[in-house]
Amino acid sequence: MIFNRNNYKLYSIFFILLILLNSCEKFKGDQTIPSYIQIDTLYLIDNPLLEEGSLSHNITDVWIYVDDQIIGAFELPALFPVLHQGKHKLTISAGIKLNGIAATRVPYPFYKPIIIGDFDFVIDSIIKIDTSTMYYDNTDFPWKENFEDAFITLETTTKSDTTLEIKYHDPNDEVLGHKSGLVYLDDVKIIFECATNVGEDEGFVLPGGGASVFLELNYKTNNEVVIGLFINSYSQVVQQPVLNLNPSNGLWKKIYVNFTSIVSSSTNAIDFNVFLGAVKQYDVANPEILFDNIKLIHAN
Repeated sequence: MIFNRNNYKLYSIFFILLILLNSCEKFKGDQTIPSYIQIDTLYLIDNPLLEEGSLSHNITDVWIYVDDQIIGAFELPALFPVLHQGKHKLTISAGIKLNGIAATRVPYPFYKPIIIGDFDFVIDSIIKIDTSTMYYDNTDFPWKENFEDAFITLETTTKSDTTLEIKYHDPNDEVLGHKSGLVYLDDVKIIFECATNVGEDEGFVLPGGGASVFLELNYKTNNEVVIGLFINSYSQVVQQPVLNLNPSNGLWKKIYVNFTSIVSSSTNAIDFNVFLGAVKQYDVANPEILFDNIKLIHAN
């Protein structure tokens, strides 16, 4: 037989059809019609074993597992298919934007997953789940500052030429309470910096070895802000910026700042202090920076 171009095409098509037929036979009986799950919001509720302070959160995603196998991560509100039917173990983990970056979405290590041991998947049906999470029982909050008490645990450093003031909310704000921290900058007062335990030989002892360490806070700013750590060792103090907050476009935002790698790599550190700072941007006429619900978090 002479193999011309037309014969080659015919044999190629025949070969592809054989593969498809074999594939259909191989997966015969497998489920092809999915079940659907709808989750509009994942709430954060109080853990009665903890004193976690504000329940403000920015849960942006849900990470879904069926029988401990990952199905995917889905941005809220979410409607997604699952190729399972009948009763299976369903796990829902709360997801965040790490350091506020949309491209780095992860399950937040301090929120408990929701586990439903016998969730009933019904094919070609939408099942809506309305549920909530809370902090793990072993979550430790070595430092919290919500600006509601008479004593504030942040002090300005010697670099700062302006002060940390108080912004009053009237009526009380559901998330921010009665008071927030406030900083003004202008053409004369151009530098702000505050930190925990200023002038004291005392900081926060934080776990290394890759253990998760985060700072949570609500903020509203029209000027860039830097967040970081003072790393205290026997021989020196190193100031390490970790994250720059961009202007928030007139809105209050919630962010989860990841200190894990800095803490774990600081093997000579005795302890740490948190700092927040800003330098007036030349193109911002009246910089105004607000903070609230600050929490330093790690596991016990």
